[in-house]
Amino acid sequence: MKRALFLLVFVLLTHIAASQSFYRYRFETPWSISASVGPTQYFGELYSLWKYSEGVQPDWNANFAVRRVLGTRIKARVEGTYYQISGQDPPADPRSLRQPRNLHFRARNWEASAIGEIYLKPVRRYNITRDFLNFYAFAGVGVSSNDPKAQLRGEWVALRPLQIENNPYNKHIIVFPTGIGMKYKANVWADLILEINYRWTLTDYMDDISAFNVSEFYQDLVRDYGTNGEGPNPDRLRLAIRNPDFIRENGEPDVDKILRNNGRVRRGSGLTERYDGYLSINIGVELYLSQDIWDNWIFRNRLYEKRYRFW
Repeated sequence: MKRALFLLVFVLLTHIAASQSFYRYRFETPWSISASVGPTQYFGELYSLWKYSEGVQPDWNANFAVRRVLGTRIKARVEGTYYQISGQDPPADPRSLRQPRNLHFRARNWEASAIGEIYLKPVRRYNITRDFLNFYAFAGVGVSSNDPKAQLRGEWVALRPLQIENNPYNKHIIVFPTGIGMKYKANVWADLILEINYRWTLTDYMDDISAFNVSEFYQDLVRDYGTNGEGPNPDRLRLAIRNPDFIRENGEPDVDKILRNNGRVRRGSGLTERYDGYLSINIGVELYLSQDIWDNWIFRNRLYEKRYRFW
């Protein structure tokens, strides 16, 4: 009788221990955070991947996001992104007729967005039963700074305050992130992320270029430049017209030639797309937040506690 009772107690304790080793990881974590990095590609007057064969001219970005499960297959996220974009005439497809402009720009901006995600497989479930692969699509709205600069005499000059095309534009712009992504379950608490995100915008001045040529405002540029660069704002003309055919040997704009040509100096590319945009391809990690992560992953006692596989 004693042996039978001892055996029964032993079986019950073994069962409870085994259950606890599994159920301790049966938790829902509606909140998560993620960090990712990757290349960023600008599209606008100085670059068009789908119209001309100009290759890829990537910059980079870094992203941090907070997510919350809202439904069976739906998550919401807010995120912040620091990104750099740039563009220049060379290298350019000869069909684009861009080389004579000799224009370029660089921008380092901040973006904040609110986004909704819809998943192919359920996301409201215990983390230990989360799918190994899950694909999703997303869309949202955000705001980004807009601070294009160009290099002049070895220094980067802010272009927006100069209003080169006599058309002021805002320091902050509206963006519409859209894209697709994939998540791979690394363990109970973490996913690996691969995401493609294109931002549509409502501005044609991320690169400070919109007009096809300077014919509508060249007289104002010449007036600000003066005869030999002694005008009130000579850098406007220096940055607006950099075509070698309209530059003197000393590197200054040829005012007489510009006036004789009535300002028909090429500036824009003639693209039919009205607004600029940018694309990012990011790789990162999403971490699911729970009390269990602190107790049993980061701060667990590795000497005395049994190690488990968390997938």
